[in-house]
Amino acid sequence: MDLFFNKKQRMQELVEQLAELATAYYMTDEPLVSDAEYDLLYDELVELEKEVGEVLPSSPTRRVGAEPIKQFSQHTHIQRLYSLDKVNSLTELENWCNKILAQFPDTEFSLEHKLDGLTINLTYEDGKLISAATRGNGIVGEQILTQVATIKSVPLTIKFKGKIEIQGEGHMRLSVLEKLNQSGGEILKNARNAAAGALRNLDPKVTAKRNLDMYCYNVGYVEGKDFENQKQMLEFLKENSLPTDSYTKYYTSVSELTSEIEKINRSEMDILIDGMVVKVCSYKTRAALGYTDRFPKWAVAYKFPAEEAITTIEKINWQVGRTGKLTPLAILAPVNLAGATISRATLNNYDDILRKRVSVGSRVFIRRSNDVIPEILGNVDENAKSTEVMPTKCPECFSHIEQRGVHIFCTNSLSCKVQIVSRLTHFASRNAMNIEMFADKTAAMLIEQLNITSIPQLYELKEEQLIGLPLFGVKKASSLISSIENSKDCSLASFLYGLGIPNVGIKTAKDLAAKFFSFENVKNASAEQLLSVNDIGEIIANSIIEFFADERIAKDIDKLFALGVSPREEKAKESGGVFSGMTVVVTGKLESMTRPEAEEKIAELGGAATSSVSKKTDLLVCGTDAGSKLTKAQSLGIRVIDESEFLEMIGR
Repeated sequence: MDLFFNKKQRMQELVEQLAELATAYYMTDEPLVSDAEYDLLYDELVELEKEVGEVLPSSPTRRVGAEPIKQFSQHTHIQRLYSLDKVNSLTELENWCNKILAQFPDTEFSLEHKLDGLTINLTYEDGKLISAATRGNGIVGEQILTQVATIKSVPLTIKFKGKIEIQGEGHMRLSVLEKLNQSGGEILKNARNAAAGALRNLDPKVTAKRNLDMYCYNVGYVEGKDFENQKQMLEFLKENSLPTDSYTKYYTSVSELTSEIEKINRSEMDILIDGMVVKVCSYKTRAALGYTDRFPKWAVAYKFPAEEAITTIEKINWQVGRTGKLTPLAILAPVNLAGATISRATLNNYDDILRKRVSVGSRVFIRRSNDVIPEILGNVDENAKSTEVMPTKCPECFSHIEQRGVHIFCTNSLSCKVQIVSRLTHFASRNAMNIEMFADKTAAMLIEQLNITSIPQLYELKEEQLIGLPLFGVKKASSLISSIENSKDCSLASFLYGLGIPNVGIKTAKDLAAKFFSFENVKNASAEQLLSVNDIGEIIANSIIEFFADERIAKDIDKLFALGVSPREEKAKESGGVFSGMTVVVTGKLESMTRPEAEEKIAELGGAATSSVSKKTDLLVCGTDAGSKLTKAQSLGIRVIDESEFLEMIGR
């Protein structure tokens, strides 16, 4: 039992850590660790999920990628954008190819560069470019049409008149990067972040100055046209003047394919690549191979070996997060690695420091995989031991700390400024109470100037208190007070998420609201009742119960209600709906509607639409190209219906 609990606890730690790393990498273009370290943590989580037989609600294995950032409008892709499975050695690549050849002996493989930039999904209709979006979480991305329109190689019109989605990579040529850095302007450290930053810049003029390129490599959705193979699809792209990489080679021999990869010399290229992509050419074979929840089974990315260097740790700073967790950050003597100057790296926790035998003054190996911020591999001196001492007080408020598992926490949740700033900012965020104009700088200013130390105090603010404070004039003060007032009328899910219940993300908050309807029902739910909610296990259930049992939290919530905050109760679902009382999962591609539309219809008709198959699942709606969810449903004896039967059930 203890071993099982420890595994689930480790899963939760990994989910939290990977979420932090993904936010830094995808949302701010300021990655904290190398891809290699992220991959190790991700692979560890995948293995634990297999052993435990459970996937946590906020696990990154449920999704591709990360959520859209706030500044851009959201765009829902017609066809889901998948990530790629990876291999780290040529032996693994050979095994992957041979496994496919064992099933389909005549398979031909294509070999392409894996560009390191930002995925762009182009949509054309009636021959006109009507949308350009980032990949986002694979289903919803950021709309960046005005930015992409500045890329000269992207045609604004094409010959094909049907609706079509085309995926490609926005990137910056290395020669362009060098020229920009010689112009006397801002120094851009690497091509990947320069391209991603330009495409996410709200001012298209900035994007235009970066002189970006794009290579298209896939047609995700096309109206009224089919392709037989990869060659035909790429030829179609060229016929429509869509930019493609000139490098694509085809092999039926695995040894010839791997031999070609060994010849690749990145130093001679004008583009930044972090690996090679191998795909099955035949679309018929692709259809037979299908997909998993995260990636196609007919394509794989071979990742180039990471690059390493040696530098010195000059300082180790301990940073405090919203939950009070302390995370060590190593400040390094600057070193140039793969075209970027590296000066910091995150150490996971105190155990990581001891395991890697590092201290202030240590000379360490660092590895930078795929041109992002590195990981510390360990001490150059194999006989060295860490002399780093675990903090005895919070570095921000100097309060008592305690160790929980492998992490240490500041116990002063009431007046530790960094924690309060993070909690206020989280409470005000878009998925929570959606208080406009409220950011971390606003929270810090309110703490400094008005001694705001708790969430309820936001609702006691007066306009006259803000006028004249740093960052505030009359108009901004009025707008913020108005936004705070408007936030009192909120959805139950938003309120639950905003409270910052440990392990409860927005998806779990929505599931709780849909199950229990009112705040009081959630607050008073037993462990047994919470466990009946799909995707909630023991860790999350215990987190919810312990959160509402805290007297200080209960007093703050009561005060919020007294100040007028009123989360709307969810309406009970149709008791007579065709899906009444059922837990339903939708998988694969539906022709008549998107998956979110299908899930919304299920909810309207009394069902609970969830994202993963488990023993609690009553029905699986199966579209085309279904993957592991179908296999799991069949193994559990769950009823499976196709799209036509689903349409009959909803009355279409």
